[in-house]
Amino acid sequence: MVIRKQQTFLNVGQREYFFIPALIVGVCGLFPLFYLLANAIDVEGSYLIENLFRSRNAKLFFNTFLLTIGVLILDILLATPAAWLTTHADIRGKRIFSVLCTLPLAIPGYVMAYALLGIGGNNGIFASLFGKSIPRLSGYWGALIALSFYTTPYLFLNLRSALLGLDPGLEESARSLGHRQWSIFIRVILPQLRPAFYASGLLICLHVLGDFGVVSLMRYETFSYALYFEYNFVFDHHYASWLALILITFTGCLLFLETRLLQSVTLHRAGHGVSRHRSLIPLSKWKSIGYIFLSLLFIATVAIPAITIFLWMFRSFEVSALAGLLEALVGSVGIAVPTAVCCAILVVPFAYIGVRYSSRFSNILARIPYVIYAIPPLAFALAIILFLGSPQTIILLICACILHFLAEAIGPVRSSLYQASPNLEEAARSLGCTPVHAFFRSIFPLLIRGMLTTMALVFLATMKELPLTLLLRPAEYETLAVNVWDYTSEAMYSQAAPYAFLILLFSAIFVGLLIRKEEV
Repeated sequence: MVIRKQQTFLNVGQREYFFIPALIVGVCGLFPLFYLLANAIDVEGSYLIENLFRSRNAKLFFNTFLLTIGVLILDILLATPAAWLTTHADIRGKRIFSVLCTLPLAIPGYVMAYALLGIGGNNGIFASLFGKSIPRLSGYWGALIALSFYTTPYLFLNLRSALLGLDPGLEESARSLGHRQWSIFIRVILPQLRPAFYASGLLICLHVLGDFGVVSLMRYETFSYALYFEYNFVFDHHYASWLALILITFTGCLLFLETRLLQSVTLHRAGHGVSRHRSLIPLSKWKSIGYIFLSLLFIATVAIPAITIFLWMFRSFEVSALAGLLEALVGSVGIAVPTAVCCAILVVPFAYIGVRYSSRFSNILARIPYVIYAIPPLAFALAIILFLGSPQTIILLICACILHFLAEAIGPVRSSLYQASPNLEEAARSLGCTPVHAFFRSIFPLLIRGMLTTMALVFLATMKELPLTLLLRPAEYETLAVNVWDYTSEAMYSQAAPYAFLILLFSAIFVGLLIRKEEV
């Protein structure tokens, strides 16, 4: 069904109520980026050339590129078979396995890194359980495994949705022409999955480029790692600005590439055709291998990290630690609650102009939150600090989180707006209501469910957020994420375990609610 944007009943005065707030928020979100650029070029020519052509920049680019490609490849190898098995194969318990493959979303990347670090070493969990130590993961391979386990659900969910939406007739036609199942998968199914690969691949790349917790704990130098080091320990703000701009350019190239790739994709059919049930592929002797693969995927991405956290927590748990745990929990909630509420409110103008208005300016304005979200969090935080002169306050941190998570908040509210007929506002206006009164009487009640979903998503994302909090919080302000990072970076795994457990608990609850809502 095609949804047509209705705007005939909207006058100029009504537009101002939505365009002005969106424009103010958008300018606030993009202005620090422009200041970052101004700060980077405000140097002598020789210093500028030295910054751009440092050999270290080439090493950072190679490390970042290698990690991004590696995570993409490993995610494809893990998520593609899992998505196919839970949609096309004749295995039992597909719904249960789908939920299990989604659960890694409950484990933030830096918590996954903490769990992997806690397994190895002389005092690690493996040595305690089996009496023999194994090498502790670190460097490239540690960052690769932690980020891949954390980001696999993004690709799995996109591929699963795309596979369920495929026309079974295409596979039946290929089968009738004599193609075997493997040939059908390569020549028929995979080309239909390109949009899912592009969209989820971009999301995974953004997570890898913006990640700081995993690469810092694993001691693997990427642009984000070097950016934090330059700002906090070397105090070379001009070079840090250049690192941030290179990282942002990297992100912009990925956005451009994804857009160009999607422009060349045409997969729709000429007609709707006849609805038919999909015939499941019998695996026969390969069925046990499918069960083993899905079970091992769950064990590696969820069970082992969760067990590691529990064992470290109970190994040397002290009641005195509860005071610090409560302080950190209050600190995290104190940031997450106002961020979630403000995002649910401020996202309404962006969603409204994106749905109700159709013009080049409105389309650009409606996409500003996505541009802000694409800026790696560490670069965004550095831009704010350089622009405002490093005034770390709770208000500044909350504002930064609001601007960063606006893109994650738009979806549920926009979906609610698509389901709200513009005729409701037109009827209210015809009865003498002002534009604002008409909106709050007719449309706003229909947005409440979407706004509540938005609040839940942003609350969860803020509870897990690390880079913005690390740079913008006051010196004595504690959060769960910061404590996990602080203790783990000092190899104090027992002290980090309670904080990691609370993050895991909150994340699991919200991911469970999300899975139940979407009926995965």
